[in-house]
Amino acid sequence: MSEPMIVWLNGTHGAGKTTTSKLVQQLLPDSRIFDAEKVGEVLMDVKPGLPPTDNFQHWDPWRPLVVETACRLLEYTGGTLVMPMTVLVEGYWREICAGLAKYEILVHHFVLHADQATLRARIQNDPDLGPSTFRFAHLDKYAEAARTWLHADAYVVDTTSAPAPEAAEQIAATVLRG
Repeated sequence: MSEPMIVWLNGTHGAGKTTTSKLVQQLLPDSRIFDAEKVGEVLMDVKPGLPPTDNFQHWDPWRPLVVETACRLLEYTGGTLVMPMTVLVEGYWREICAGLAKYEILVHHFVLHADQATLRARIQNDPDLGPSTFRFAHLDKYAEAARTWLHADAYVVDTTSAPAPEAAEQIAATVLRG
């Protein structure tokens, strides 16, 4: 088995994380996709509900549960987890990274980036989800995170005009180079 690692695909809605993650998974040997959003969905199902929030990432249990779930999956399967998940709050990202570091899990952090006009068009014309107020609301948050910390913390892959297969090849090549 190879050393366990995580390929985290960050970026805002419409950047291509879901599509690209499926292609990256096909290019990296012994890899699986783990969508940390499912952890948020579990927390949303707690009854009675947790304190109201506009984003499950604000619930304190989400971040350590993502870390623990990823670590347990890697412990069980080995290999690589490809994780398409937007994290725009720097403190949350640092908390996740610190948790994974305690388990000595290597994290390759990529940000899929597209310009605002492209993101807006993709969200507006999404054939599966349709236009989404929630997704549009994150565009400014993404722009602020990109400007202040996110792009400096990750390998940025511009998906404005690059098709998903090209982005996936770039990511896989970077990971395989080490």
